Amino acid sequence: MHIWMGECHVHAGIAPHQVENVLTEYPEAELLVHPECGCSTSGMYLKSEGILPKEKTHILSTGNMLTHSKASHADEFVVATEVGIIHQMEKQNPEKRFIPANPDAICPFMKMITLEKVLAALKEDKHIISVPTETAVQAKLAIERMVSIG
Repeated sequence: MHIWMGECHVHAGIAPHQVENVLTEYPEAELLVHPECGCSTSGMYLKSEGILPKEKTHILSTGNMLTHSKASHADEFVVATEVGIIHQMEKQNPEKRFIPANPDAICPFMKMITLEKVLAALKEDKHIISVPTETAVQAKLAIERMVSIG
């Protein structure tokens, strides 16, 4: 087993220059950035410096991206996260346009998870993952911090 220490390779692969390039092409779009993205730190800095417009730059969890895009009056959004979310956004907002910051931000591991597999795992008590309590506590803290951002 290979342990990956602390980041999602897909999120880490979304670079600040990619976001800048897409925003140049779509200057009226709101920017939605997942906190795990490689561009989130620079996005927060550029927002605080006024380089990215505060009212149009949002660092949000996946769920909050869906909520925000539905409530927003904007017609276009640049989305900096795994591109799978764009389908859900388009489905709930067919009149709006969603542009990936990096169209290659596709996670093959996420594509392996289906509702049928989740249901089978729950019904049959399959694929149970357990970790030491100390690890679980640290992981919960990291998740709570990420959720609090959004």
